[in-house]
Amino acid sequence: MSSSRRHKAGKLLLIIEIILILIAICIAILAVVFGKLKSADWNDDGIYMNDMNDSNISDYTNIALFGVDSRENDLTKNTRSDSIIIASINKKSKKVKLVSIYRDTYVYIPDHGYTKLNHAYAYGGPKLAVETINRNFDMNIRDFVTVNFSAVTDAVDALGGIEIDITEEELDYVNRYAKDVANINNKEWTKIKKPGKQTLTGVQATGYSRVRYTKGGDFTRANRQRTVIDAMLKKAKHTNPVKLIKAADVILPQICTGMKSTELMGLAVSFPFYSIDDQTGFPFDNKVMTINKASVVVSTSLSSNVTKLHNYLFGTKKYEPSQTVKNISAQISARS
Repeated sequence: MSSSRRHKAGKLLLIIEIILILIAICIAILAVVFGKLKSADWNDDGIYMNDMNDSNISDYTNIALFGVDSRENDLTKNTRSDSIIIASINKKSKKVKLVSIYRDTYVYIPDHGYTKLNHAYAYGGPKLAVETINRNFDMNIRDFVTVNFSAVTDAVDALGGIEIDITEEELDYVNRYAKDVANINNKEWTKIKKPGKQTLTGVQATGYSRVRYTKGGDFTRANRQRTVIDAMLKKAKHTNPVKLIKAADVILPQICTGMKSTELMGLAVSFPFYSIDDQTGFPFDNKVMTINKASVVVSTSLSSNVTKLHNYLFGTKKYEPSQTVKNISAQISARS
């Protein structure tokens, strides 16, 4: 080999060594950062799932996202889940779909009967909440992430704010909720003076995600929560890694998950390639009614909604719901 070729080969090896060192450093930093997460006592293999037939579902990683409002930062008990979202990640394309399950959705909760979905988290923490989703909607969720709403405030501030379009109808409500968020979390509060597209602070963005008294009620609130997640993801993808790590250092102690550090690092490595492809609310076809003196969201047909859900998330045409879902669907129809 000529001296010039040896020189080029030597430079290439040096570059490869530097890249490997940088990767090792990044993994080490991520391991330390993720170590600050609150880990739940969680066994993936022990999570209940229905006997279902959908070969496409294995091509996706499905994670349950729960948002709780715990002033004591207790993330696994003694609190209801105000926000319930399925994040479905296509393993190949890295495209993500978000499905907000309305918190007042009328479902069957094992050992507790038929009631609102958000009660499951209060009754049995993330395990019962995940198993209730799996049982009622033929999902295969094994992992969850629970976030305190104060973490959303800190995350948005760490990213330098997010861009949101505030409507005239939302403006007063956003300011009211933002003021309440500021008081709860001992944060400064700045009033939003006019509607339109603008950069919101963490307090303002959290207030925006909590609004439920405009037209559409809880349905539009769920949409706002997905809008905030989308805006945060877009902002994070254009934020330098050092700033992201500093942000994570503040935010992660306010998050609880059942995922192992290796799983989290795998998701983190693929983070630059993620994009939110679409988002929606569920049940698709529903009605609001009163059952046992409580206002609930009832699927017009749980079975047909589950068929549409599998088509939406996994592209499965004419999905046939499991017998478990069919039985629950029949009971809901009889009760409503």
